[in-house]
Amino acid sequence: MTEESATIEVEEEIPKRERRGAASKALQFIPDHKNISKIKNKIRRQDEWKKLKRQKSKDKTEARAARERERKILGDKAPPKQVPNTLDSLREKDVTVLKTGENGEVDEEVEKDLTQDEFSTYFERAYVPKVLITSSEICNTKTTRFCKELELIIPNSEFVWRRHNTAVKKMVKEATEMKYSDIMIVNEDRRKPNGMLVIHLPEGPTAYFRLTNVKTTLNMKRDVTHIQSHRPEVILNNFTTRLGHGVARMLASLFHYDPEFRGKRVATFHNQRDYIFFRHHQYHIKAEDKVRLHELGPRFTLKLKWLQEGTFDTKYGEFDWTIVDKRHQLETGHRKRFHL
Repeated sequence: MTEESATIEVEEEIPKRERRGAASKALQFIPDHKNISKIKNKIRRQDEWKKLKRQKSKDKTEARAARERERKILGDKAPPKQVPNTLDSLREKDVTVLKTGENGEVDEEVEKDLTQDEFSTYFERAYVPKVLITSSEICNTKTTRFCKELELIIPNSEFVWRRHNTAVKKMVKEATEMKYSDIMIVNEDRRKPNGMLVIHLPEGPTAYFRLTNVKTTLNMKRDVTHIQSHRPEVILNNFTTRLGHGVARMLASLFHYDPEFRGKRVATFHNQRDYIFFRHHQYHIKAEDKVRLHELGPRFTLKLKWLQEGTFDTKYGEFDWTIVDKRHQLETGHRKRFHL
């Protein structure tokens, strides 16, 4: 009997089920590149993910280079550049977005509402803004430094230490009697500023912002003495909806309506995806078409949590708009829907 016939007889004696099981066990050692998550070995799985990521990046670079070569060869006949999809470009339509004309004017109905809101007297220059800045009762040095830098940025503002057991309602009453136009209260958590309450006096409204990414001049390695006392210019960018327009007017009313351009100081509130980024710069004009920016600090990010009619009253006050935390599963809207 030859060796080949012997092996055939042995294979016939082995049941087909056992042969299939042995084959499946052997295939387990072969990595499945179509589904890397099935690889049981963690180190090998991570290596395969890295290889796949490098290959995708390489393919993307080669495709970009091929498009550039094609664009150079075809010249004006080249296909237009592909515009990537972002959350801003995929933003859901909002009926409250203000429609502006060529010169920036809004429709008559909105303009009539603006002339009758709580900030109409400010834009009519009926009074000079006077802002009271304070913090929580027990605050860290970082919060105190941040409040004092806000005092330098906002003209005609005053930082006052908060007395022990002083309620916000009592503070509103005293500030109204002392002819303050606004109150800013900076709250903190874990020795870091985490919230800002802005109250417009004497009749409101009241807004509460979540405060993140706070960097004072010390963190930015800037000299706080470079902040001059000249009244700054205020830039409010990308507030498109009716709610956003009201929030922008509220932030603008903190500053003096007549900036001093010789100070060349600019305070910017830029809204992007409902996050309000604050930056503070000083510009230097080098030529007619060349301007140099120097950031003075501080910088921070605001996120509107709720807007209330009247002064501070979270128990009985009426809320114009509110957003609840995601952990409570009541988050309003969608990740492609923006409110400001």
